[in-house]
Amino acid sequence: MPRSMALKDLHLADLHDRARELDVPGFRMLTRDELIEAIEGGESEEKPKSRRGRRKREAPKKPEPRKEKQPAKEVEEAETEEVTGVLDRMPQGYGFLRLDGLEPADGDVYVSASQIRRCELRPGDEVSGPARAPRRGERHRALVRVASVNGGEPEGGRTQFEELTPKAPHREIPGLDSVELPEPLSYGERALVTSAEAATASDLLREIAAALEKSGARLTVLVAGPAAEDTGDWESAAKDLEIVGGDAEMEPRDRVRAAELSVGRAKRRVEQGEDVVVLVDSLSSLAEGYRDVSRVKRLFGSGRELAEEGSGSLTVIAAVIEADERAGDVEEALKGTEDVVVRRD
Repeated sequence: MPRSMALKDLHLADLHDRARELDVPGFRMLTRDELIEAIEGGESEEKPKSRRGRRKREAPKKPEPRKEKQPAKEVEEAETEEVTGVLDRMPQGYGFLRLDGLEPADGDVYVSASQIRRCELRPGDEVSGPARAPRRGERHRALVRVASVNGGEPEGGRTQFEELTPKAPHREIPGLDSVELPEPLSYGERALVTSAEAATASDLLREIAAALEKSGARLTVLVAGPAAEDTGDWESAAKDLEIVGGDAEMEPRDRVRAAELSVGRAKRRVEQGEDVVVLVDSLSSLAEGYRDVSRVKRLFGSGRELAEEGSGSLTVIAAVIEADERAGDVEEALKGTEDVVVRRD
């Protein structure tokens, strides 16, 4: 792809970051086209043209208007608003803070790729900081700086879920005595609920959710393919449920994106020592949004108890509905990853 076309696809804030790295003078006063031309000129200077040396290509210059300088803190307080949201990282490297739930909304805040790299931000991080209003040509507010990550300092080198050591689940989850299960469940286990009927599996998962309120664990429900009335049933199942993907009108790919972000958020909480339980209603419905069924296996397989001191656990309890089109593929992919299988007819 030509470089200019790649630059045209970038967000204005990312173009400003690149111009700052190349020391483009007065870049904030340039139009978008002038900015792209200046960046291309600066990038060409970084590469030697020949052994005899290279000729510098001057970037377009525009005089900056004189203005009285204000302390950075005063400017920030006058022109920004403090926000807190969950980071949803895009494949291109930049991201958005989801401020209201985990699904995209007009009020989301743009986070540049350079901020994500500098602070080593990961999907599901809870990020706080000042956000400025959108400038000309921008659709979203933009994060000015990262003030905190998951309630702490925005420093790199944080513990990563995938690098922690799994161990055999051994802490029994309290409060499940009222639910008919083949054996007790422990924190960090992967439990698969299979049923011919969606309603039967959903009812069992809701029973588990209601009982788990007594456990002290944080509960998240991934609802993959509900009818409109099912969302209301989930909302009444337990008081402190975090329901993701409960909009019956969501496209399958959007539901998948919300589910992935929710699991990312769960991992960040586990890194901080929390016990998190994720209920999936259902994996076979969620699979409709995946191109590769192995991604369903990765989501289900993320359940584990962790050995490191100060770490928590991620428990995954997921339904597979045999009537769903991809149920057979899902069950085949999950063979060997489940700790407990609950059959409910």
